[in-house]
Amino acid sequence: MGDSVEVIEADVANGGNWARTAKDLFAGAAGGVAQVLLGKSSDIVKVRLQTSSKYPSAVSCASSILQNEGPLAFYKGTLTPLIGIGACVSVQFGAFHYARRAFEERNLKANPAGPAQLSYGQYYLAGAFAGLTNSVLSGPIEHVRIRLQTQPHGADRLYNGPVDCVKKLSAHEGVLRGLYRGQAVTLWREAQAYGVWFLSFEYLMALDMKRNNVKRSDISSYKVAFYGGLAGEALWIASYPFDVVKSKMQSDGFGKDQTYKTMRDCFSQTWKAEGWRGFWRGIGPTMFRAMPVSAGTFAV
Repeated sequence: MGDSVEVIEADVANGGNWARTAKDLFAGAAGGVAQVLLGKSSDIVKVRLQTSSKYPSAVSCASSILQNEGPLAFYKGTLTPLIGIGACVSVQFGAFHYARRAFEERNLKANPAGPAQLSYGQYYLAGAFAGLTNSVLSGPIEHVRIRLQTQPHGADRLYNGPVDCVKKLSAHEGVLRGLYRGQAVTLWREAQAYGVWFLSFEYLMALDMKRNNVKRSDISSYKVAFYGGLAGEALWIASYPFDVVKSKMQSDGFGKDQTYKTMRDCFSQTWKAEGWRGFWRGIGPTMFRAMPVSAGTFAV
């Protein structure tokens, strides 16, 4: 669970943190592409369920999309995350490992005799830091994706593609209030989601190493993927209500058509209209895709 004291000392002495961070960024980018290709076909169902009450179930929603918009509709808004998700996951892993090594160095200075590995609280904080860092990219990328996924079909569509969507969102209230709408709840979601994600994965890896008395590098690839998948399930359970509020705010209208004024207002209105169930709409398809998506990210 972390590098040995000798490895950390040598890494710090040689300035290896930057080279390793670059490696983490590249690996994260590859994992991000895998994430999009594995999971985006069901993402539109999740978003439609979160932002509309006209679908009684995920199956009904998927059937309606297929019948009225065709099979390619399941990949609406995929281009934006496909271009940006590599950068997002790259930043996630790069920021996480940067924070992890900073904690390891801090632990080593506090106790030179070791061990230098992180506590579980530090793993959560490193993951939360990764999520907050990533939110600068993920906020507008997901906003554009959600707008494209929820816009009317056919001649009534509002946006002709990602670039047109960015231009129109920015024109409404500027970049910060238009393109970055819902950024406050995005920060909350990202910190909680990725804090739990990395914590869960490291906990499962440490449990395996202790149970089987093996090194981290000896854990098989299929186990790494499986633990990554379980971590993905934990990520969504821990952060899903924030994601629902984010989707509602990022599909909301502008000006007189705007329903939710703030994150708190959206939470309040959702609770009054739907109760606790309103914060879990679409959780089924989300959990269904979380395992393969997260497993693929860690496996790559």
